[in-house]
Amino acid sequence: MTMDDRLIVALDVPNAVAGLELAGRLGDAVSFYKIGLGMLTGGGLALANELKAEHGKRIFLDMKLFDIGATVENAVRGLAQFDLDFLTVHGDPNVVRAAKEGASGSNLKILGVTILTSTDRADLDAALIQAGDLHEITVERAARAFEAGADGVICSPREAAAIRSLPGSKLIVTPGVRPAGADVGDQKRVETPASAIAAGVDHIVVGRPVWQAQDPRAAAESILAEMVSPQAKQPNL
Repeated sequence: MTMDDRLIVALDVPNAVAGLELAGRLGDAVSFYKIGLGMLTGGGLALANELKAEHGKRIFLDMKLFDIGATVENAVRGLAQFDLDFLTVHGDPNVVRAAKEGASGSNLKILGVTILTSTDRADLDAALIQAGDLHEITVERAARAFEAGADGVICSPREAAAIRSLPGSKLIVTPGVRPAGADVGDQKRVETPASAIAAGVDHIVVGRPVWQAQDPRAAAESILAEMVSPQAKQPNL
């Protein structure tokens, strides 16, 4: 089958050995992988390099960097040498600007995190984040990240259409995507693959519904089929 890089499979497994084994089972069904913070101490960077250099896969390094500007810039400059594709930082404008400086001269795309898909208004209140509608705050954070130079943003599928309509909006990558009937786990703002694509996202990130499946390749292929179904051309009802 033709690989569709709009699907990014999250390798949220314990270590690089398990990640490489899963990638082997998925084979040519999947061309794009996310490696997150949980894999970092399990050989995540080594796995990223191996999948990129030896297997021709695209790599999304999900580190959600957040620190003072000089530290973010230096960290991104170090990561940019590995010829990866996407890197996440917090969407605060000062963080985005520092990350873009660190990525200069490379092909690494900087994605600003808006509001985590595992977060709701109660979580924002507990963190002393300004009052207001979560949807509106997410869209405003996306707008500010774009103004600071972000190549794209991370948001839930529920904000994707509004962010797509922003002037100059770029890449939209959405976690919090679950096939119909799948366990939502710790996610709170979820949509199906078809509805996410219909909302105008560029890439969807799916983890547990693939790697926890008895047949991960079949699970990935089912998601890919939904992404090109008639329902992906209009919001699910």
